[in-house]
Amino acid sequence: MKRLISIASLALALVGAASAQLKVGVINSQKALLDTEEIKKAQKDLEAKFKPRQDQMAKISKDLEDIQTQLQSGKLNQVGEQELQTQGQRKQKELERLQQDLQEDAEAARNDILQQAGTRMQEVVKKVAEEKGLDLVLDSGGTHFFKTSLEITDDAVAAYNKAYPVK
Repeated sequence: MKRLISIASLALALVGAASAQLKVGVINSQKALLDTEEIKKAQKDLEAKFKPRQDQMAKISKDLEDIQTQLQSGKLNQVGEQELQTQGQRKQKELERLQQDLQEDAEAARNDILQQAGTRMQEVVKKVAEEKGLDLVLDSGGTHFFKTSLEITDDAVAAYNKAYPVK
């Protein structure tokens, strides 16, 4: 029993000595990634790429509103009302399909961009940590408290923008 207590005490002493020499940095990896020039440009590019489809959906929504107004006017005969309802149902299905396709395409494009940039950011964070002589880098998302002097988010963003300039 005494031997077990001695070993535990020695282990605690070694951990304490090692942690006194440990240099730590903290990064908000999500903020770092989203603050890069590459991601900001990619966001603008995606908006421009998908704008025609969004405009098409807005036009269909307007058409649906017009159909609804005509149906509520009470000026249509039974055949005209039936045709307008059928047309509205087709447009509603088309709108739903376009919305789903747009959402899937935008999500896939966004995920591809974030995955590539995330991999690059990991490399940049490693280089920043080596340059600063850090032994450990923690994500602020899983940290309850840290001194702001340990924060390397801005350094990582600057290093990323330097390593991967936007053209």
